[in-house]
Amino acid sequence: MEHRFLLVDVFHDGPFTGNPLAVVFGGDALDTEAMQTITRWFNLSETVFLLPATLPEADYRARIFSLDRELPFAGHPTLGACHAWLAAGGVPRGGETIVQQCLIGAVPVRRAGDNLAFAAPPRLRSGPVDGETRTHVASLLRIDPNRIVDCAWADNGPGWIAVLLDSADAVLAVDPVRFHPDRVEIGLVGPHPQGSPVAWEMRTLFSDAFGGIMEDPVTGSFHAAVAQWLFETGRVRSGYVAAQGTAIGRRGRIHVSFESAGGAAWIGGRTMTIAEGTLPALAAYD
Repeated sequence: MEHRFLLVDVFHDGPFTGNPLAVVFGGDALDTEAMQTITRWFNLSETVFLLPATLPEADYRARIFSLDRELPFAGHPTLGACHAWLAAGGVPRGGETIVQQCLIGAVPVRRAGDNLAFAAPPRLRSGPVDGETRTHVASLLRIDPNRIVDCAWADNGPGWIAVLLDSADAVLAVDPVRFHPDRVEIGLVGPHPQGSPVAWEMRTLFSDAFGGIMEDPVTGSFHAAVAQWLFETGRVRSGYVAAQGTAIGRRGRIHVSFESAGGAAWIGGRTMTIAEGTLPALAAYD
């Protein structure tokens, strides 16, 4: 059978400025190997496959694949999957709140105008990294370890390590290594000057399936974990807008809000369909 798909721009600030995502419908007719094959062909950071939900509270189920594996959770695929599901006529059970099922569990998504926002899931690992790891991270970033203001685990599915530098300019100046044989998942964070249109500049670096180090245009999962970390460490006390993708010619914008004094974070951005089509049945080419 053929499978309909959408290409969605997520966290954009105008067409072609955010992070592209492929969303494939009819995922229940594909096995894991086929999903991984399709993901590698699209060659985007992630591809999502939509299936019927198996949790009673969920509206749909999303299987999220990177170029080399299935992910328990990822941010821009969550907003893109929700956008595609709504565009296909999906009607949420909970009014303005949509519930996505993925490997990490049920993730609420809210609509606010042309923005969608997901509730930041609990981190699987947090806290400071050890000194050896911090030194290793600095070597991958090709910076002096003394330039790192703070460094912590920010793992909510993807195993991010968050690295705080003293400024947005310092973040944009980083020139990391281009290859590493082990998995790399590092996010950079730096403040813009007070009064700037955006509060923080962020970059995320990760391994592809062959050890190359790639830079993601916008990474919702990292923003979710970092929002919690910045709140816990007293570096933010209210919502903010962050930029990502600047170093690679994108203009991603991420809107972060906090629901309560406890720091429950919502990660939002704009989504739009860029293109749509159908994939041929894989069996036709066996």
